[in-house]
Amino acid sequence: MAKADRLNRLDARRMELEAEYTDALIAALRTTASGKWGLFDHQGDRRTREKIAPVIDHLAELGQDIDKMREQLLLPPFALQQEFLQSRGRVNADAVGEPKQAQAWLDRLAQSAVE
Repeated sequence: MAKADRLNRLDARRMELEAEYTDALIAALRTTASGKWGLFDHQGDRRTREKIAPVIDHLAELGQDIDKMREQLLLPPFALQQEFLQSRGRVNADAVGEPKQAQAWLDRLAQSAVE
């Protein structure tokens, strides 16, 4: 019974952290959608990376904690973090800019919240 209680508490904490991660990502996406580049690191600019580093570091720390909990609970890795990490980095010259990409993310997250 103690193990079940511990796992229930761990799962509750995981859900709290996932909500915190989602809220932090949405805040960063809103900033990017309003025109501030750097979240997706499309340009690879050192100064831009330095400015956005606290946000990226916070998301990475939360994501690592979530994935550790998910591993203990025998759950797959946190999909939202995996998608975000895969969306970062250099893109082709004809790719949409970061503000449009951020808005697309916001629209998708809003749609998935409704479903």
